[in-house]
Amino acid sequence: MAKNTLDVTIAARKLRIACPKGQESALLSAATEVNNRAELMGKSSAVTSSEQAMIMAALNLAHELATVKAKLAQEKLENKNKIKLLQSSFEQALNPSNNKRA
Repeated sequence: MAKNTLDVTIAARKLRIACPKGQESALLSAATEVNNRAELMGKSSAVTSSEQAMIMAALNLAHELATVKAKLAQEKLENKNKIKLLQSSFEQALNPSNNKRA
């Protein structure tokens, strides 16, 4: 896959980042999100450097990602169980003789 580079600015630092072709807007969007979060962290009185702001932003993003992944895994399991229930219901509806055990 061909790659090109994009220049982005995060926490007042210019970075050149490799990016697969066609993914430029996604990378720019991600860089904007990281920069916005780093700026918010930088405004906190507890954060004393841009590096600390970046680490805090990264930790917050990682936590959000882990939360979303856990929620997605739970929803996937619930959907799998619903599909099994639907399949069972269809099988019973299509094979009523299996339900008549006397």
